[in-house]
Amino acid sequence: MTLREQIGQLFMIGFTGTTVTKDLASFLTASKPGGVIFFRRNLESVQQIVDLTNGLQKLSPAQPLLIAIDQEGGRVSRLPAEFTIFPPCGQLGQCNSSELAYSAAATIAKELRAVGINMNMAPVLDVNSNPDNPVIGDRAFGAAPELVGEMGSATIGGLQDNMVVACGKHFPGHGDTATDSHKELPVVDAGLQRLRDTEFPPFQQAIRYGVASLMTAHVLYRALDPEAPATLSSAVIQRLLREEFRYEGVVFTDDLEMHAIIDHDGIGEAAVRSFVAGCDVLLICKDQDRVMTAMQAMERAVKDGRITQERLDQSLARVAKLKVRYLHPYKPVTISDARLVVGCRSHKVLLDSWHKAYARIPKPTLVERGQAAPAHDSPVTHV
Repeated sequence: MTLREQIGQLFMIGFTGTTVTKDLASFLTASKPGGVIFFRRNLESVQQIVDLTNGLQKLSPAQPLLIAIDQEGGRVSRLPAEFTIFPPCGQLGQCNSSELAYSAAATIAKELRAVGINMNMAPVLDVNSNPDNPVIGDRAFGAAPELVGEMGSATIGGLQDNMVVACGKHFPGHGDTATDSHKELPVVDAGLQRLRDTEFPPFQQAIRYGVASLMTAHVLYRALDPEAPATLSSAVIQRLLREEFRYEGVVFTDDLEMHAIIDHDGIGEAAVRSFVAGCDVLLICKDQDRVMTAMQAMERAVKDGRITQERLDQSLARVAKLKVRYLHPYKPVTISDARLVVGCRSHKVLLDSWHKAYARIPKPTLVERGQAAPAHDSPVTHV
């Protein structure tokens, strides 16, 4: 690969529209990203998604694209109503059934693969320990690290056993924040022991369970790095995650366009800093001009020696290994197969059984079991 092609493999990008237009095709051909991410703005129906994923993959014949989505359940659901949409993870956690969590994730994975989506930015491994948290709330499985770890690992199994890449988020934990990283940079003042007792265990369990990828948090943890948020911190990504936790999978940034990052660094510098810190794939969810600016900044950083070829090769190898495991051999999806899977009767039966299980929970005991209430129910537009 040329340097531009190598750098492209280290980006996952979003776009507007529901079809592969001439402009989008031209942009993807020029930027050669390793992956794309879908939002509600991109998705209309089963037929349209099949056409979109097949069209996107045709533009990347040498290396299949990672095609990702945030399909957590509840308010973070991107798929149209034809699909089987599960309630939020907070309610799933209240059922306290790893078998149900696995089955739900397996159902989601089968429907995603049927339409050509091969990666889910889930599970949320944050512990919902702060009731004032404005962004996590019922996206987390609960307020107990053990419960989050168990349910998260079951979700990872359900996704990856059905050939969908799982991505645990937001490392090293976004549950104890009181501000939203989409809007500003949250700061966590908890001591190191508190982090080890509460925030880290679900991620450590997911790593032992073989989670294929993790996503960083745009959060400043003073006990870990007093100056840089996790996404930009080698202390967090390299020393803690890679060296201490011995994680060998792919590390994604959260969206670099979020205000926690973009208000402090230009997109080019943010891309370079996150990569130097140890992230493998840089996520830019919307602005194509920012994508090109970031790619150009990465190219300059390699040519200037700020990023070594050895460092570049490390991330390229991780991405290639992930794609070999989950994307090869690639073959297009068909609408006939998709219609047999999406929203099928067995999936509806499973969803109905979940609703029955949740209805049987004695609601007054939830507080006694340590479940924090959802912080709010406004839609989350990023990841």
